[in-house]
Amino acid sequence: MPRQSTVYDLWMSAPLAHARSALRARDTEIVASQVAISEIEAPTGNERRRGAWIAERFRAIGLRDVRVDAADNVIGRRDGAADVAPVVICAHLDTVFPPGTPVQVRRSGARLVGPGIGDNGRGLAAMLALAEVIDGTDMCTHAPVDFVATVGEEGAGDLRGAKHLFDHAGDARAAIALDGAGDERIVHRALGSRRFRITYRGPGGHSWTAFGVPNAVHAAALAAAKLARLPRPASPRTTLSVGRIGGGIAVNAIPEEGWLEVDLRSTSAAVLDRYEHEIHAAARAASDEENGRRARGTPPLTESIARIGNRPGGDTDAAHPLVALAIDTTRLIGREPELATASTDANVPISRGIPAIAIGAGGRGGDAHTPAEWFDNTDGHTGLARALAIVIGAAGLATAAHAAPPAA
Repeated sequence: MPRQSTVYDLWMSAPLAHARSALRARDTEIVASQVAISEIEAPTGNERRRGAWIAERFRAIGLRDVRVDAADNVIGRRDGAADVAPVVICAHLDTVFPPGTPVQVRRSGARLVGPGIGDNGRGLAAMLALAEVIDGTDMCTHAPVDFVATVGEEGAGDLRGAKHLFDHAGDARAAIALDGAGDERIVHRALGSRRFRITYRGPGGHSWTAFGVPNAVHAAALAAAKLARLPRPASPRTTLSVGRIGGGIAVNAIPEEGWLEVDLRSTSAAVLDRYEHEIHAAARAASDEENGRRARGTPPLTESIARIGNRPGGDTDAAHPLVALAIDTTRLIGREPELATASTDANVPISRGIPAIAIGAGGRGGDAHTPAEWFDNTDGHTGLARALAIVIGAAGLATAAHAAPPAA
């Protein structure tokens, strides 16, 4: 991972100093882009309109080979001076908000308020800003830089875009996800998660005349209670929760179907494997217990378990040069770095052995995943400069004599 001898040398280099000035001068324009992005609906699974807007911007700033892949990720490349593996910069397109959610952004004092204004309107706007200042002439990197707007990062999207990208993109030198606001966090530990839907089915019937047939909702409730009682290790931190439960058609009908959805999280793949087994065991035990109470001659319940989400975990070692670069750059801008664990697009490259982190894209934000989500751009340009320095440090700064030609 070629970079200057120190982060300070990189920061003070003429190309980076010029690019930092450009980012500061374009601050208002970048925030306007952030608002425009946020006002395009992009619920998980329906990101195409926002993706098309990003693709147009990629072409306008001269990225090469702008395309939409089979997963609907939008990809563009800024060539480097060397024909080597690229650094991948990604920001997710999707939001948690369902279709029809009002997405207009309003100003409240120093804050911009609107669903998705930070997560991930800020990350996408920052990615566009970096792609523009890394222009291949005044600012040229040693390695190529691929800029990718990914789909399916949130919730049930299950990192679909990032999985497709790193399954088909070949080798990458490093990966950096721009996710939301902030300029202190460095997510280098990928929080793995597995999600399950447990379904029970039985004959059902009238709550009086058919009483004695096994009750699918009772089984679902038993399973939830068994899962709640499972002991969990203190280290690595592991969580298991039932997020949704339901079934039945009426209060006076024995349900034909009962179901629950389970969220399991840990940084350890071995722990995830262990508790996946425990979830299956608890589901079977609940079915056996409810069937054991059924009246003679009535059909038994059946159970099925579907894995509905699988986010890989892992970590980029805190001593790795990419993490060290992010730490040093964060301190250089006067912030104290916060090494963190989270579930982001960076999970995927980390799980594949590619050095990766996720960082905020400057400014401050809050109330994410709610309609009252807000963003405050105070010192936002400083966070953009931090992100730029990390990207350039990862890709290497080419000398003027080896600068890549302008992108076609």
